[in-house]
Amino acid sequence: MMTPANPKGIRVDLQLIADMIEPGTRVLDAGCGHGDLLEYLWRFKQVDARGIEISTQGVQACVSAGLSVVQGDVETDLKDYPDDAFDYVILSQTLQAMHEPREVLGQMMRIGKHAIVSLPNFAYWRLRLYLMLKGRMPMSESLPYEWYNTPNIHFCTIRDFVALVGEMGLTIEQSLFLDEEGTSKTIGNSVAVANWFGEQGVFLLRK
Repeated sequence: MMTPANPKGIRVDLQLIADMIEPGTRVLDAGCGHGDLLEYLWRFKQVDARGIEISTQGVQACVSAGLSVVQGDVETDLKDYPDDAFDYVILSQTLQAMHEPREVLGQMMRIGKHAIVSLPNFAYWRLRLYLMLKGRMPMSESLPYEWYNTPNIHFCTIRDFVALVGEMGLTIEQSLFLDEEGTSKTIGNSVAVANWFGEQGVFLLRK
């Protein structure tokens, strides 16, 4: 039997995602890493927790923790899941690393009644200032890579993501941004403010 984890032991953005999920629901964490969020949801929200992860180390860590996780590529393997198989499909800090982010988001909405997406905001004011003053691609805690070794291939802003959601005809049920101190604030109609001051964005979507 697994011992309870510290409820405050996950990252702030993961806690925001967890707070958006109703207890006892069916959840797929797409790109679940080592399973921190998935384990939290299983322990404290009693969800039917499933995951897909590309790295062998991540899958092994999840399985060792007793989680139901398969090894696979989010970009190619979501199409194998049936329509409306889950109540929530999560993609945390990964959309910008996808080759076809719009297609991935579409697959998430096909197989889930809701999608939850978190992403770094490339329009965050510190990144703008970094680029203006140093003339180099910005690096930060949420974007810790050099331009030549980053897994992120489609940088976007909060405003970009909101526009994409609108183009796809999706509804934003809840939207939050995290500032530099890790404080969460509602985006709502204040997209311009969030685009300046949000280091990360977290969105709950439905069809």
